[in-house]
Amino acid sequence: MVDDAGAGDPPDGLTAAEIGMWQAFRNGSVYDLRSGDAAVDDPHGGHPWGPERSVRARIVCWLLLDGPPALAGRVSSLKLAGVQITDVLDLAGGTVVPYTEMKHCRFEKEVVLPESRFATLRLVDCSIPRIEAARLHTEGDLHLPRCRVHNGIRLTDAQIGTDLLLNQAVVYRDRRGRSITGDGLAVGQDLQAEMMESHGELSLRGAKIGVSLSLRGSRLINQYGRHAFNAPQLTVERTLYLTPAAVGNPPQTSGMTPARGTRVQRFECEGGIRLDDGRFGDAIDFAQARFVLQNDQEISLRRVQTPELRFLGEAPQRGKVVLSGAKVVNLIDKAASWPGPGGLQMGGFTYENLVPLGSFPLSQRLSWVAAATAEYNPEPYEKLAAVLRNGGEDADAREVLLAKQRRRRETLPLAAKLWGYAQDWTVAYGYRPGRAAVWMAVLWAISAVAFSHADHPAIKPGEHPHWNPALFSLDLLLPVINLGQDSYWQLRGGWQWFSTALILLGWVLATTVAAGATRLLRRN
Repeated sequence: MVDDAGAGDPPDGLTAAEIGMWQAFRNGSVYDLRSGDAAVDDPHGGHPWGPERSVRARIVCWLLLDGPPALAGRVSSLKLAGVQITDVLDLAGGTVVPYTEMKHCRFEKEVVLPESRFATLRLVDCSIPRIEAARLHTEGDLHLPRCRVHNGIRLTDAQIGTDLLLNQAVVYRDRRGRSITGDGLAVGQDLQAEMMESHGELSLRGAKIGVSLSLRGSRLINQYGRHAFNAPQLTVERTLYLTPAAVGNPPQTSGMTPARGTRVQRFECEGGIRLDDGRFGDAIDFAQARFVLQNDQEISLRRVQTPELRFLGEAPQRGKVVLSGAKVVNLIDKAASWPGPGGLQMGGFTYENLVPLGSFPLSQRLSWVAAATAEYNPEPYEKLAAVLRNGGEDADAREVLLAKQRRRRETLPLAAKLWGYAQDWTVAYGYRPGRAAVWMAVLWAISAVAFSHADHPAIKPGEHPHWNPALFSLDLLLPVINLGQDSYWQLRGGWQWFSTALILLGWVLATTVAAGATRLLRRN
């Protein structure tokens, strides 16, 4: 065997800390410079780290791009813990083959990775001024959990082969007001940013996530712009989670059910959310989410498409929820989750099934529709009625259509409005056929008593049945049906006008009853 150890010896000019890192790289072992004192070793704390814990970024790049061969029987890799990297770590355009993992490290200046390629890159619990990684490509994971990044992360058009992890990271805005810029980002599997703090705009315009996007327990805060989460044309193959996480050690996330008594941290967003034109393969989940909006900010779901929308968060006190043009199969919601009048827009919003959690009576559902229509618009009423009818709630569907007529009445001129009140009071616009039947019975009784005192000479003496005021009244009230009474008797004066009015009312009421019966038979 040829001994080539000399070919990998550290070059001249390295510090003691850099020589140790060089040797650990060849050995594939962790190079740990932590002191054992938690306060001193905190990369985000104020304790200074001296030269004994510092390595130059240029030497780190040397190892990653053109490092020495591994020792016999070893795999070279860069594994640092508690190390301070001075100067700018610039790997732009480079291809990094060795496994790279840095934990509890401090970076003096930004990390520059545009158009670089990694197998897997893990930066865990590190303090970093900025990460510039546009068009970064990884075959495996990019992990940035518990990192604190002071001037933003740029991942524009980056391609992450498997998972992107930002759990418990704290990211502050850059000079453009963005905390994370991931426009055009592609992630092969999951993007997990659970219990993350984002101070600025989280931008994922046109991003594509291969499995799920989880923001469980995260806080998105943007006090300087309109959007805290700006992700139009976002594609998530499974589910977008804006839901709680259980606070513990370690935190319970990724869909785990918290144990009883566990403190739960909700997803919170101070600033607008924009998911316009997004596509979500399974669901958008807003369970217990809390939103703090300004008057000009929105939770915008325009033209979103998803099989399930779980709108189960806390109703925003200001701003708007916009569902215009969205297409949903199952709408799972709570009455308390929706804003009041002026805070909801849903023109063109389509859904196939309503699955309310908790009490959501029809009166509140009608208030939900009314809140979305500052000006009269029949479409939301008709859509709700269709969904209720398809679910077998035909009586509720009629109530919705009746509410639509009443809302429309308020937009009509005075004469039409008065006629509308008359229709409502008498036959409820035909949506309560039982009321029409009651009116017909009342009119029959009144007219039968009245006609018992009427003068009724026969049209042809000797050719008439016995006078029966009850049957005569019924013959006038029931159109089409001939009971053999009204054609034999002649009424004069006011009785003639009374009979004519009775015939007209009979047509109106009978038509209403028939229409109601037809709807019932069609439903059955």
